Amino acid sequence: MRSRAGAVIGSVIFFGVAPGVVAGWIPYALSGWRFERALLGIPAGRIAGGILVVIGLAVLIDCFRRFAIEGVGTPAPVAPTEYLVGSGPYLYVRNPMYLAVVSIILGQGILLGSVALLGYAGVVWLLFHLFVWTYEEPTLRKQFGESYRAYQARVRRWWPRLTPWRGPNGS
Repeated sequence: MRSRAGAVIGSVIFFGVAPGVVAGWIPYALSGWRFERALLGIPAGRIAGGILVVIGLAVLIDCFRRFAIEGVGTPAPVAPTEYLVGSGPYLYVRNPMYLAVVSIILGQGILLGSVALLGYAGVVWLLFHLFVWTYEEPTLRKQFGESYRAYQARVRRWWPRLTPWRGPNGS
């Protein structure tokens, strides 16, 4: 049994390593975080990009916190949670962390007017999808059994529900 303090420390480290690189360092390397011409010539679209970045970052931090505190583990496959996390954003969509990372990248692309970042966001989403489909879901079914299967049957992988999931006996 792992400690919550260890889970928090591990999650902070993994936050810098995984999303920090995927949604921070690589977008910087691709764009230099320089503003280009606004996409579709609509400068107000930059506001939407900024909103996507802020919301994505808030959801990502919340998910990491939930993994450490509620799940007593990290998002890293080498130090997974001991308990299935099924609260907060996870009541609406099974993969809010991945959606948050893609939102951060998309938001940067829109904000900066970077077509390269928009393409990169598509590649990242495709890689996330393949990882979830081939590794993560089979692993979670094995680790959490029927509780994950019930969750999987009611909460979609990528498209959020309009109402929160209420558990195996609820909606």
